[in-house]
Amino acid sequence: MSDRVSKKLLVPHSADPGCSIVGVLEQLSEAKPCHGRKIALILHGAAGHKDYLFLKRLALRLPMDSFRFDFRGNHETPGVWRQGGLADDLEDLCAVVEFLKVNYGYVVDFIVGHSRGSIVSFRWICTSPEGANISGFVNASGRYRMKKLLERDDVKQWQQTIAADGHHAWSPTVARKKVSFKIYAEDLTNFVNWDTSLVWEAFPAFPDVLTIHGLSDQAVPPYDAIIYARALSERQPGTHNLHLMEDADHNFTGRQDEVVDIILEWWDKRNQRALKSGIWMAGIRGKL
Repeated sequence: MSDRVSKKLLVPHSADPGCSIVGVLEQLSEAKPCHGRKIALILHGAAGHKDYLFLKRLALRLPMDSFRFDFRGNHETPGVWRQGGLADDLEDLCAVVEFLKVNYGYVVDFIVGHSRGSIVSFRWICTSPEGANISGFVNASGRYRMKKLLERDDVKQWQQTIAADGHHAWSPTVARKKVSFKIYAEDLTNFVNWDTSLVWEAFPAFPDVLTIHGLSDQAVPPYDAIIYARALSERQPGTHNLHLMEDADHNFTGRQDEVVDIILEWWDKRNQRALKSGIWMAGIRGKL
């Protein structure tokens, strides 16, 4: 689309004045007025997750304006990243929504969250007036059973290091650069105590939801996707579709275009009001 315009934005943060959230605004056309125009939010996962590729591809193909961004301390956004800082991430999301509304007149209508971005999106949708009024949400690789994190072998090693040294130094590669984060015991405590159960009672009735999860996900158990399907499938008029991908890992490595195609097809069906709760692509043979 030749009229598409990309802009890097620095979103000032009222809760952390020294931090500006870095994101990319994709507009189908810069010339049109934005007031009242619907926009999609695309939330990256935690530091080190290789989700930027498929989320960037999605932003470039969505048939609507979008804004994708990093939480505090992730990639280009400054600040301190904390394993247990999900409340900080929620503040970041609220700051972005307010900025887009006040400065552009946008109305958030669609959210795509991957991993940690999905967890935070769920909380925002369940607790904010703006969240209750969105049309659709894609939950990609979202965790439900928070305490399951402690069963991972790498996290058990974190705990041993924390017990010995007071913290664990995590050094992932982000955008081809080695970065370092410190994880403390309180971070793990805050993370596993984050309440995801509110989706059963507080998730609004209206939004349609697509849950995508790889069956080879070693970071978040695929069964968590089943739990979200159980929690969200009985809402009226909102629907829930579940799509489990065989051999796909947490970041859908090598399958990014496939994931983007699935999301775009689902969003198109949603706009045609042709969705029904259940397994996505039900009745389609495809590759068996």
